[in-house]
Amino acid sequence: MQLSHKNLPTEWLRTLVTVVDNGGFSQAGELLARTQPAISRQIKELEERLGRQLLLRSGRTLNLTESGLRVYDQAKKILVLNDELVFEFSGASVTGKLHLGIPSEFASVLLPRIIGQFSQSYPEVSLEVTSDLSRNLLAKGQRDRFDLILALQEKPDSAEGQLVIRDDLVWVASHKHSAHLLKPLPLVLAPDGCMYRKRAEAVLQSAGIASRNVFTIPDLNGIQSALEAGLGITALTRSTVPESLRVLRPSRSLPKLGEIGIGLHFKHRRPSEAALRLAEHLQSGLSLS
Repeated sequence: MQLSHKNLPTEWLRTLVTVVDNGGFSQAGELLARTQPAISRQIKELEERLGRQLLLRSGRTLNLTESGLRVYDQAKKILVLNDELVFEFSGASVTGKLHLGIPSEFASVLLPRIIGQFSQSYPEVSLEVTSDLSRNLLAKGQRDRFDLILALQEKPDSAEGQLVIRDDLVWVASHKHSAHLLKPLPLVLAPDGCMYRKRAEAVLQSAGIASRNVFTIPDLNGIQSALEAGLGITALTRSTVPESLRVLRPSRSLPKLGEIGIGLHFKHRRPSEAALRLAEHLQSGLSLS
C-alpha cells in the first residue's frame, strides 16, 4: 500500500520562524521582502496543511499554541539542514569576518561544540569570540563592536533581541558535598551585574532565606572548581550545568528560580550571510542542548 505524504514547503517554515522570532507579520514581511498579506497567507496554508492552529493573537501580541511551539522548534532544525545542504552543493561560499559576543558561562558549552561545528562548515569565515557578562556585551558603546551577540534576557517574553530558547535557572552543587544544607546558605556567584546572581539573591530574599556570598568569580570554570570543593552552591541555566555538578531539586529552602531567555542581537538590521549562518548554528545547537 502506498502511503500518502504531506510535504511542507521550507518557505512556509521559514515564514513561521521569522514571524515568531521578530514578533509580527509586518516585521517578517520586511525581512523576507513580502507583503503582510502574503505572510498571513503562508501561515494560514501551513496551518491548513498540518490541521492545527499555530499562532494566537492577543491584541498586538502573537503567541504560539502548543502545536505551534512544536512546529516552530522542528522548523528551525529543518531550515538549518536545508540551508547547509543548499550551500554545500550550490557552490556558494560564505566568507567574511565575524565578532561574536557570548556570556562567560556559555563559553565552555558553545565554543567546543556549536562554534567548532560552524568553523568546520564555513572555514572561510574568520571568527573572533569575546565572552563577558550579557550586560557588558550589550552596553552602549560596546555592542557595536560585535556582529552578533548571544545574551541572556531576564524576561523571556521581552521584545529585545531574537529569542533563541527559554531555559530554566536551577540550583547547582557538587555531587560529593551538601553545601545546600548549611545555614546561612553559602553562595558561589559571579560579580554584580550577573543576571543569575540577581535572580538568586532576589528569590532567596523574597522567601526569607538567609544566605551569604562566600566566593565571587566571573567565569564558569572558577565557579565549577569552587562548587566541586564544597564551598557553596550557585545558580546556572540548565543547559550550562557541567557533568561534574548536580542540579538540586527545588524545595522550601531552595525556591524555584524560574526561566530566563537566551536571545540573539544582530549589529545590522540586514545581517551578512555569515552572521545569519552563525545565528542559525547557535539557535539549532542550543535548542538541541
